[in-house]
Amino acid sequence: MSDTASHALLRILHANGVDRVFLVPGESYLGILDALVDFPGIDAVTCRHESGAGYMAVADGRLTGRPGVVLVSRGPGMSNAAIAVHTAQQDAVPLIVIVGQIPRKDLRREAFQEIDYQKMFGDVAKWVFEPTEPDQLAEAAFKAVRIATTGTPGPVVLAIPEDIQQQPTAQPTWRAAPHAPLRPDDDTLARLAQALRRAERPLLIAGGALEHDGGREALRELAQRWQVPVALSFRRHDVFPVTHPLYVGELGLANPAAQIAAFDEADFILALGTRLGDVPTQGYAFPALPRPRQTLAHCYPDPHIVGLNHAADYGLACSPAELARALAAIAPETTAETTTEAITETSTETTMETAPAARLAWARRLRAIQEAHAAWPQRTPADGVDFTAVVRSVARHAPADVAVCLDAGTFAAPVYRHFPFVYPQRLMAPIDGAMGYGVPAAVATALRRGGAKTVCMVGDGGFLMTGNEMITAVDRRLPILFIVSNNHAYASIRIHQERHYPGRVSGTALTNPDFVALAAAFGLPARRITREAEIEDAVVAGLAAEGPAFIEVSTSLQCVL
Repeated sequence: MSDTASHALLRILHANGVDRVFLVPGESYLGILDALVDFPGIDAVTCRHESGAGYMAVADGRLTGRPGVVLVSRGPGMSNAAIAVHTAQQDAVPLIVIVGQIPRKDLRREAFQEIDYQKMFGDVAKWVFEPTEPDQLAEAAFKAVRIATTGTPGPVVLAIPEDIQQQPTAQPTWRAAPHAPLRPDDDTLARLAQALRRAERPLLIAGGALEHDGGREALRELAQRWQVPVALSFRRHDVFPVTHPLYVGELGLANPAAQIAAFDEADFILALGTRLGDVPTQGYAFPALPRPRQTLAHCYPDPHIVGLNHAADYGLACSPAELARALAAIAPETTAETTTEAITETSTETTMETAPAARLAWARRLRAIQEAHAAWPQRTPADGVDFTAVVRSVARHAPADVAVCLDAGTFAAPVYRHFPFVYPQRLMAPIDGAMGYGVPAAVATALRRGGAKTVCMVGDGGFLMTGNEMITAVDRRLPILFIVSNNHAYASIRIHQERHYPGRVSGTALTNPDFVALAAAFGLPARRITREAEIEDAVVAGLAAEGPAFIEVSTSLQCVL
């Protein structure tokens, strides 16, 4: 049969650009699995754990801007996949979770493996729906696509009873049209431009809503035309070139106090495409709540977000890219009040044009603080390899289109602080700080980017959460270099433990297997780094490998405590 409710569901998804799904099979959605056979244009990636499948779908949704799709079974399967719903919500990524549900007649009787998913995910997902008739599946899929991708992108959960998956039904091919991008009216735009023109110390905070084709280019043009220094929101390093002289840092978890103090001297803040959450605002301290002392313009494509915590002088519920283009088009001309130089970047060199003298000095001051903070350290620890040296080697030898996929942990700190990302290089890191993200995200990234090299960096704790998904990289010969930092600890937690309860270690030490032997058992070429002198050769060989490769680094715990 090719006209079942499951076919209707998949037909809608495929018509809206879904060409890959990630799954762990279950008997509660066998009807959908059967229908997948008739959709050769949808690549079904079979995973080893629902959390890994969910992370893959989240990464795929972030890369494409289309909903990542994960299929799981009811009860235990959906519980395992719950981390993906949370990650998609925190990371603002379109995601559709399809979960097989118990038969209709048993609903709300506390049957075997039953969960009421509206109660479970009602505060996390953008929409949770449980159809009860076969004819509802196509409409539910169509609505799921629209909800997942509009406003603030996020997760949708569809719980589909097993007894409505195989009945004959209509087969529509509805395609969702994206909303037309909004921009401010001419009067608001003129007032905003005038305020920006008067500012001596403007700061642009750029976020993930610019992480798409055209968004990065619009941001760079705006920054250069107006000579505004750019700080990036949390873990959005590939939105603006880190090497650009107007780049002044990431607002993350470990900014030096002097940098935040300097940022706070701004007299105008343009928050463009960022939700201004607690991390980029340093615990809602910069800008201050509820009324920042700076003039604040906050632009995000979701009216719920604009002004949610910070009262903006200019609340702009519109497309950040469209606003950037509109402002760039009306940038001020050279006047007698400008100097004869400005900070720009061409494809080959930095050049100087025109800019207000005070603004030019402001941008250079912020850039100097950033450059000092980002300087590579020179350390020789006694208890292992400084993982920063490994990151430096990867940065030195990585191709211009590399994707760096990070798990959560202290090993990643030198990537955020030092790695000179320039798009099309990508940073794929969990905004919600979820451990276990790295390996599945690397698999999904490599699948999506063809033959482009992917580097996955993960700690020993996170690797043993989802490292089993590495087998897909072996199966499909994906060009991923896996680098595991092994310091035998949940080091991020150990740092806080030592700070608050010094000398009283409890629950943060790890006993690990032989990671090199484990990788070899998976079929990967694998090697171990125990000395700094071994780094260059191992990294160069790993990056040159045509398929997946693996490096374990015996890293220093001393360097992070």
